[in-house]
Amino acid sequence: MHPAISTVLTRVAAREDRDVTALPPLYEVVDPGALAAVLDAPADVTVRFAYAGYLIVIDTGPLEVEVIDEDR
Repeated sequence: MHPAISTVLTRVAAREDRDVTALPPLYEVVDPGALAAVLDAPADVTVRFAYAGYLIVIDTGPLEVEVIDEDR
């Protein structure tokens, strides 16, 4: 699993005070394999998607992961 994907799951689980395994499956909103391929591409990219009530923003140059409340 790509480190950014692990970070997303860990941060969402912490905000929800739940175990990562209790979160909705990520594949229901984004293809994790395709996401990892995009994040591993040589170009700097920014990926945004909604997951479990949060806006997820992943930047690759340098690698940063943001988990933002969708209500904000």
